[in-house]
Amino acid sequence: MRPRVLPCGTEALLLDCGDLAGAQAWRATLADHPDVRDVVLGARTVLLRGDPARLRRLVAESDPGPERGIAVDAPSVVVPVVYDGEDLEAVAAHTGLTAAEVVEAHTGRAWTVAFGGFAPGFAYLVDGDPRLEVPRLSRPRTRVPAGSVGLAGTFSGIYPRESPGGWQLLGHTDLALFDVERDPPALLQPGATVRFEAVGT
Repeated sequence: MRPRVLPCGTEALLLDCGDLAGAQAWRATLADHPDVRDVVLGARTVLLRGDPARLRRLVAESDPGPERGIAVDAPSVVVPVVYDGEDLEAVAAHTGLTAAEVVEAHTGRAWTVAFGGFAPGFAYLVDGDPRLEVPRLSRPRTRVPAGSVGLAGTFSGIYPRESPGGWQLLGHTDLALFDVERDPPALLQPGATVRFEAVGT
């Protein structure tokens, strides 16, 4: 599907690709082109920085094809998790699983970092067990501790710092998701695989 091309300031274009798979394909196709100074992937969009006229020609002449996806150039990451989250039992009730089965489903397959957003170091993880699709909380919390591991829709994610949030919390990790002294600062990069590992308290 051809993306809808939208102006974004004087030095960028926004591609509305319709869904995550389309956005991933367009990012993988255009990210390394010399006319693209920077590229940012979203849930269904791709932001391209560069000369808008050149970028429009590039998009018009490009075709990602159905096989293109995230460029996997990031390492795998194991995330140790204490599964003591406030919403673990509620997720179990919603999915029809036991709490232990929720943990097994969350740790049972590798997730993929699709894109970042919301806060520095926050990554939206996809390709998990489809049984774990749950809604956001109807009333977001005013305070979610750093390191909280949660679910929302088809995504899993880890809060890199204390903040408000509406994701259903399964547990917590002590990993530092964002560190300005690290290169790159964000631990979870697009394309990386993430495996959650249940650990004790």
